Amino acid sequence: MKTMKLAALAALMLTATPAFAGITVTDLDGRTVTLDDVPDRVALGFYYEDYLAVTGPAGADKIVALSRAPWADWRPGQWAAYTAVFPDLDALPDFGNTDDSTFSAEALIAAKPEVAILASWQTASLGEPGVKQIEDAGIKVVAIDYNAQTLERHLMSTRVLGAVMGEPERAEQLASMYQAKTEDTLARVAGAGASGKKIYVELAQKGPAEIGNSYGKGMWAGVIDLVGGSNIAKGQIENWGPLSPEYVIAQQPDVILLAGSEWLNKPEAVLLGFGATDEAAQPKMAAYAARPGWSDLPAVQSREIYGIYHGGNRTLSDFVYARAIAKALYPDAFADVDPTAELAEYYKTWMPVAADGLFVTKLK
Repeated sequence: MKTMKLAALAALMLTATPAFAGITVTDLDGRTVTLDDVPDRVALGFYYEDYLAVTGPAGADKIVALSRAPWADWRPGQWAAYTAVFPDLDALPDFGNTDDSTFSAEALIAAKPEVAILASWQTASLGEPGVKQIEDAGIKVVAIDYNAQTLERHLMSTRVLGAVMGEPERAEQLASMYQAKTEDTLARVAGAGASGKKIYVELAQKGPAEIGNSYGKGMWAGVIDLVGGSNIAKGQIENWGPLSPEYVIAQQPDVILLAGSEWLNKPEAVLLGFGATDEAAQPKMAAYAARPGWSDLPAVQSREIYGIYHGGNRTLSDFVYARAIAKALYPDAFADVDPTAELAEYYKTWMPVAADGLFVTKLK
């Protein structure tokens, strides 16, 4: 990565405007946004953990409305961990979710935030008219984007958050840490040379009797691409979707990733994340390994089957999961890397909660 190029880009992106004595940023949609001062009232659409990593605990008190479903419903264990520390989050107005067409600009506006911090995928769904409706109510809209899964946009999003929320130094420390971890991962991969291992990832939500989504581009495919893995879904699936059982068996994957989360009412799922335990995850992972036709797969024979937290991707802590996957592909090059310890240290240093649960594991 070209550090000087990124630094120059950040310098162009975050600029002071003395005439207005305020804060001017170019957000991740490329729009120039000027705020009079650091906001005290924030509507938060996504990237909840990244927001709190940049603001510190005081940022929770500034949230006056949120898009509740992507946090409380998609990551209920994570939501429970944060509402235990910040109980007021549970009573905040919900302005809905662009993913299921429940988004309400009126509900957002009624909460009277000074700024709405939204994901680029949310502003894309709203379109120019939707963003304008919010802006016409006197509310600034700032888009950030960790979903792109590029180092550049991770760093830019972090610096934009830092500038908007009055924490540029903290944001720069986070950005520097993330860049250093990513560059260390890439250097180790480059030094190790091609692993030659085929890797298969499946969303382990439905249980072994049903085939869950794999990823041909983006999400876990993006991480596999980053670390030079040979993803068997690449070229077979545009973004996400199931692969046929016959195809997976024919490909003979050397490594299998089971993406688990904190799903409710999914008795056969591999549950990972906040509050999860290895005692509960191991038999669920073993059930996947016992699928018809899987006994002779190289990954099953060598027990190279890993559980990985689906809620940990596309966020500032996702360097941990990249390193976990890289360790599976290049065990010698990452022999001294402990992803679980690195995640615990990240939460201890930057987050208002501890990483209590199970986020990375391996089938025993």
